[in-house]
Amino acid sequence: MSSEKELSLDNGAVIYSYSLRDRWRKWCNYFMLGCLFLLSLIAAIPFLFIVYYVLAKGISSVNWDFFTQLPKPPGEEGGGMSNALIGSLVVVGMASLVGIPWGMGMGVYLSEYRATRTAKALRFVVDLLISAPSIVIGIFIYGFIVVRYGFSSYAGSAALLLIMLPVVAKGTEEILKMVPNHIREAGLALGIPRWKVIVRIIIPSVLSMCVTVIMLAIARIAGETAPLLFTALGNQYHIRDLSEPIATLPVQIYEFSKSGFEQMEKQAWAGAMVLVLFVFFINFFTRMFLFFYKKDKIKPFQKGK
Repeated sequence: MSSEKELSLDNGAVIYSYSLRDRWRKWCNYFMLGCLFLLSLIAAIPFLFIVYYVLAKGISSVNWDFFTQLPKPPGEEGGGMSNALIGSLVVVGMASLVGIPWGMGMGVYLSEYRATRTAKALRFVVDLLISAPSIVIGIFIYGFIVVRYGFSSYAGSAALLLIMLPVVAKGTEEILKMVPNHIREAGLALGIPRWKVIVRIIIPSVLSMCVTVIMLAIARIAGETAPLLFTALGNQYHIRDLSEPIATLPVQIYEFSKSGFEQMEKQAWAGAMVLVLFVFFINFFTRMFLFFYKKDKIKPFQKGK
């Protein structure tokens, strides 16, 4: 039953007057929206403060030399972090090359075959890994790989891989659970094999959210320091062989920040700024990709109309 009251004027016009109860609901709605906006703003303030502080400290030391030159010895002016930038790209790239398809495959198995004993055991392992401190993973890789073969890019990538795997797997599993079961049943009812239903129907329907999970996982491992201290160690020069120690941006920021030399501390702030901007642009370009991807997916249906 509507709470609107219809009033007719002498000229034939009709107006609607809302009851006190409707006005109370409207003002409660505005109040709660305002509270949510305020809470969101309060939650964003620490992040904005961190970004502002890092930019203010690091912007003065970012120049062309920072991206193209090697670090100078302590006490000397100039130099850069080109070795650490390249090293981070190598280590994160190697971990992502293996971790993304492997993690997505695990997530698909956990979601689509969730009732099997293997899936239950795998889910338990994933939950343990995702809650394990990164330094523990670094120590494990140190004892498993570094003790036998030495510090290397492979050891650093293996540590980041173990951090990335559960993030991608758990995220993919939760996203695939959101797909309604009747979509799976419709594909199977048409006689399509189950693997084709998964690959051609289920995954494409949530591909944009899967890409978001992947980008979050890459951003997570890009800033890890503790596991790389035990595995990649560091290097003052450019990498020549993947089996030798490699410089990475988080480790170099850590080493420079505790050096005690003003120039190296400035470069540490510059490295922190680059790392923050790297994570920001990963998220930005991911959003742009998803935006244009969705537009391209909608266009064929609009043309069909």
